[in-house]
Amino acid sequence: MAQGAQFPAAEDAFVLLITDHADLRRPLARGIDLVMPCRTAAAWPLAGGRPALVVLDLAPPIADAILAETPWIPTLVLRRGGPQRPSSSPIVRSLPATAARETILAGVFAMIEVGANRTRRLEARSATATGIVTEIFDSAALGAGFQQAEIDRGTDLVLAAVSEAGIGDWLATVWRHDAGVYQHTLGVAGYAAAFGALVGLSRADQHRLTKAALLHDIGKARIPVEILNKPGRLTPEEMRLMRRHPEIGAGLLVAQGGFEPEIVEVVRHHHEKMDGTGYPAGLQDSAITDLVRIVAICDVFSALTERRTYRDPIAAPEALATMDRMKGHLDGALMRAFAPVALGRAMAAA
Repeated sequence: MAQGAQFPAAEDAFVLLITDHADLRRPLARGIDLVMPCRTAAAWPLAGGRPALVVLDLAPPIADAILAETPWIPTLVLRRGGPQRPSSSPIVRSLPATAARETILAGVFAMIEVGANRTRRLEARSATATGIVTEIFDSAALGAGFQQAEIDRGTDLVLAAVSEAGIGDWLATVWRHDAGVYQHTLGVAGYAAAFGALVGLSRADQHRLTKAALLHDIGKARIPVEILNKPGRLTPEEMRLMRRHPEIGAGLLVAQGGFEPEIVEVVRHHHEKMDGTGYPAGLQDSAITDLVRIVAICDVFSALTERRTYRDPIAAPEALATMDRMKGHLDGALMRAFAPVALGRAMAAA
């Protein structure tokens, strides 16, 4: 699955009308097509891209099932039968299926505008967060001090973007710009934000987790770029240097001061493994904190599903299967809890 497939660029955006009354709805599709290209289908998922807006014209049980699979896609439900349970999602609206075509079109056009505003906010947050992460890494490389307020602002941007748009759209927007290690950093932070929300962490704990993820690889700022971007296998000496990045990063945070011990722990130990075979300290089981375990899962999954100079990205289900085979490396219970985040991303990319 190529990165960037989840979120349609403006020129590729389309509305998907899912209906089992194609002949009846053809005039509606033609009306939508005047504003944004409209495709018609009888079911979900759709091969060949992700719609900017879904219009659901199906019986309630089928429509409800599709809504459950597409939580981050703006959707207009054309209600059939009795009153429908109101949705708690700000991107799901409904109209009676018997409403006049002009009324439905007005609803579609309004939601297209809502989606456009949402896209603009997401792009702005991604660009600003990328700039902040770039400055953080530049400061680390030059030995300058970190701006705590800027790190907190970057953390809040990731949390807000993932909360509104979902992890799939966040990743696709981040990966639309080629920024190397910064993309990985923002991807891991995005997964951490999504995971924290899924398991119901408090706002403060979500912020701490996401901030730790945003800083987890800061030590790579001191690793030569030719090693970071090397397309082939690292030599033993290069690998030894690469494996120093957790301690380098933790040392940078400790030297400046003001960082929570839990965050320093994540930076220092995110490559530890439950069976004690990780680095730098060979920690095992209960010696590895929950925050470290969560970021480690997000880090591995993000790395497997990213495009790299030396390999193509792995699809989400395959990445989860690969991680499941890493017996003893990752926390099994947290892995099972993380799976909906990973598969939610896969559904968003359908």
